[in-house]
Amino acid sequence: MHKLETNLRRFFYHLQHDFLTANNIVNAVAIVTCLWFTIGAVSSMSRNWELKQKLQEKYVQLAKVKLEVEKLQLEQEYYKTDEYKELLARSKGGKMAEGETMVVLPKNSNEAKNAHKDTGLYTQEEKSNFEQWMDLLFK
Repeated sequence: MHKLETNLRRFFYHLQHDFLTANNIVNAVAIVTCLWFTIGAVSSMSRNWELKQKLQEKYVQLAKVKLEVEKLQLEQEYYKTDEYKELLARSKGGKMAEGETMVVLPKNSNEAKNAHKDTGLYTQEEKSNFEQWMDLLFK
């Protein structure tokens, strides 16, 4: 028991005289303060970076919306023109301008649709990518 007391006293003596000196306490406080400021600065920079990214996303969204509004305004102006009204009247209403003759063609029959399939005019050979490049560059 006496040995344990001696060891405890020795431990507290070394703790008090070797570790808990004024110089060591000042150094520990300085290190803790520096760490605290560093952590605060890093967290603040991180938060600022995230907010900047969100702000950039909002600017991009704003630019997209402005472009969409501009496009819709141009469409609206186009719909007000006489050219569009004339095209709409021709396509939907079957109207025509003075001096024009309207020709109404019947729908194609199956015989007419299949007439040109055998000629090979509409079939395309499957070529490799290399052959397509060679045709483009050397023909």
